[in-house]
Order: sequence, then structure tokens, then C-alpha cells
Amino acid sequence: MLLDTASLYFRAYFGVPDSVRAPDGTPVNAVRGLIDFIARLVQDHRPDDLVACWDDDWRPQWRVDLIPSYKAHRVAEETPAGPDMEEVPDTLAPQVPVIVEVLDALGIARVGAPGFEADDVIGTLTERAEGPVDIVTGDRDLFQLVDDARGVRVLYPRKGVGDCDLVDDALIRTKYGVRPDQYADMAALRGDTSDGLPGVKGIGEKTAAQLITEYGDLAGVRAAALDRTSRLTPAKRRGIVEAAAYLDVAPTVVRVARDVPLPEFSAALPKTPRDPAALAALVERWGLGGAVGRLLPVLER
Repeated sequence: MLLDTASLYFRAYFGVPDSVRAPDGTPVNAVRGLIDFIARLVQDHRPDDLVACWDDDWRPQWRVDLIPSYKAHRVAEETPAGPDMEEVPDTLAPQVPVIVEVLDALGIARVGAPGFEADDVIGTLTERAEGPVDIVTGDRDLFQLVDDARGVRVLYPRKGVGDCDLVDDALIRTKYGVRPDQYADMAALRGDTSDGLPGVKGIGEKTAAQLITEYGDLAGVRAAALDRTSRLTPAKRRGIVEAAAYLDVAPTVVRVARDVPLPEFSAALPKTPRDPAALAALVERWGLGGAVGRLLPVLER
């Protein structure tokens, strides 16, 4: 089981009231919510391995070099020597280091890679996996990794993680009209305002899916735009041709990396905390007794 950790702690932050606080009054709603999410996921799905995949760089420079608008609207502060600061709610930012400490004390693997997003870590670990993989994320970009033949699916939370869509080949075909291996090409055509990807003017999700289905992939769509005998309308043809510079680089930005160098780590789901003393101190300091108390019995089973 691979967690898109930031996706989940953002969801916890907005889903759990900020009245959930530590003894000193500090909000810990994201921390408690994430712990409860992990407990529910382990209880429901019983993974052998669990990895909290991490954004060491939420906006990698190599993606920005290709498409400068990539996530630009989410930059809070530019950092010349390293990753830019992401715009994060004031009461969430201080909770992230606490999440790191809790995961480490529990012994749950937390894995990132310099210059890469959690999506790329997930893509790489999925590529390496020898058995079934459940990817837990609220990010549709990871639908491109779904593969029934390999047992790779996405658990896409609707409300809490106890209410997830199980995204497999059939669901993607039904909902989007494309195969999972075509999803990234469709997404490049469609664009994504939440990630600062402009897409092709005049082509939304439905049209992008129709074009990818008809012509097979993005290369086929672009070839059709240059072929005067193809059935493309003049407007679509013009839009695709005029977006040539964007379409040259968009697939590289949209597709998750699958060959990221990762540190050595153990993905095995811990039965007991790695550092009980550190965990006890965190529980007392941040008032996490209820959430940790719900998680530990689930891990021990």
C-alpha cells in the first residue's frame, strides 16, 4: 500500500475540525486525521507493506523548466537554492513535522527523493512491486498507474478513506472513456488548472478522451492534426497545431517517473512501534492518545 501522504494529510486537515487540538491549544487535526486514516486503511485492506510516499520536492525544477506555469499559482515563496515554498494553510504547516516524527516513531516507512514528487516515488515503487499494489490518493494523475493485469489499483477517497472508489481498468474506461495507459495523454490534452497545465484550447476532458480513443495516443492525435484528410474539425486541428510547443513537453510533465533513485528502506508494516519512548512523548505532547490508541491494536493483528 502506497500513500500519497500530502494528499491524505491535506484531506485530513480540511475534513477534521480545527477544534481538535493539543493540550497547549495547537491544532493537530491533520495529524490525528492522518493517523486515523492509516488505521482504517490497514484495518480494511491488511497490506503486508505500507509506505508513506513523500514530496521531497512538490514542484520539481525539471518540470518547471518544461512548463513554467506548473503549479506556479501555489508558490508562496520562491527559494533560489532549493524547492519553492508551497502555499499551505497557516495551521497545517506546523503539523507536517509532527506527522514526520509520528511516522518515524511508529516505524512506518516514509520515502521521498530529492527533485521528485510523491507521485514519482509511487510510480517507481509500483514499477518495482512484485505483487498487487493499492495506491491511496485523491490525485487523479495517478490513475495512469492502474493495471488490472498486475493488480495495481487506486483507492480514491470520496469522503474519508473508509469510503473509497476502487479505481481499476473498468472504472477508468467507464468514467473517462480511455484505458489507464492512455490516461496521461488524455490529461495532457485536457490540461489541469489545479496544476497550472493549460491543455489545448477548446479541448476539454470529453473531447480529449474521444480524440485519444480515436487516434490511439497523443502522437496519433498530433499526426491527425497535420493530416488534411483526417476527420478533425478545423477548430480542433488549429488548436492542436498551435499548442505544438506545449504538447512537445506536456507528456513528460504529466507522466509520473518510474525510475527514481530511492534510499534503502523496509516497507514492512510494523507490528509494534519502532521507538515506543519517542511515540509516548509525542502522544503526550500533542494529545494523540485516542488516534494512536486506535492504530496500535490494528497494527498488532
